[in-house]
Amino acid sequence: MTDQIEVLSRIAEALERLAPPAAAQVDWLAHPAYVWTGAEARSVPELLAPPLDLLRGIDSQKERVVGNVERLAAGYAAHDMLLWGSRGMGKSAVMRAAIRAAQAAHPGRIALVQVAQEALHGVSALFALLGKVDRQFLVFIDDLGFEEHDGAGPRLLRSWLEGGVEARPNNVRLAVTANRRAIVSRSMSEQDDPINPRDVVDDRLALADRFGLSIGFHNCDQPSYLAIIAGYTEQFGLAFDEHDALEWSRRRGARSGRVAWQYVTEVAGRAGKIV
Repeated sequence: MTDQIEVLSRIAEALERLAPPAAAQVDWLAHPAYVWTGAEARSVPELLAPPLDLLRGIDSQKERVVGNVERLAAGYAAHDMLLWGSRGMGKSAVMRAAIRAAQAAHPGRIALVQVAQEALHGVSALFALLGKVDRQFLVFIDDLGFEEHDGAGPRLLRSWLEGGVEARPNNVRLAVTANRRAIVSRSMSEQDDPINPRDVVDDRLALADRFGLSIGFHNCDQPSYLAIIAGYTEQFGLAFDEHDALEWSRRRGARSGRVAWQYVTEVAGRAGKIV
């Protein structure tokens, strides 16, 4: 009997060594940002974001985002936000920068929690955790998009935004970026509905309408594109040629904040500098 007990004990010890370690408890008060995997959180010790002054060509959008995040950090009424529109125009950057500014003004009072689209199934569990913490949170879903026949994702998002049993707690607001205002993909077949095509379109836009702030970002014009580059180059002590900058955008086939930054990186590399 003693031998059997020893064998079982050794087997148990071996299985314990093979088992993955238990996930460490996350301190929801200690860090500026977190990543939610769908089942657990990972802390981010430093939130990287450009200074707000460097985000140019989007002044109106920046003002609305910063003001809303400031309200949330202060504990006042604040909106859920949908930032939609052209790629590379600073939707994600302005969100991170606004959080950084609010954290400087209200130390320890607000944190960003980023959630990937594939982790949406676990957001209700995240809300249950955050609702117990004495802190404000902005749950950030970047580059969200649902296909036309994906019904589960939009239904979840609607429930979180408006009164479902798993709605977000009072200390949490949602911020979503998307290339499409409707978030759900749309097609020309919407107009072919023989009964009421307007109903189909309205249903597609119903999800976007649940956000208190819906802010559009559009491709910048030539002066704005050059102003963005000028802001960056002034910050880093670089010189640039406008004709060269415009040629860069023509080769890239777009003018945007992202293309402007890529050009600044090119200029810095030519000058042997780090940005």
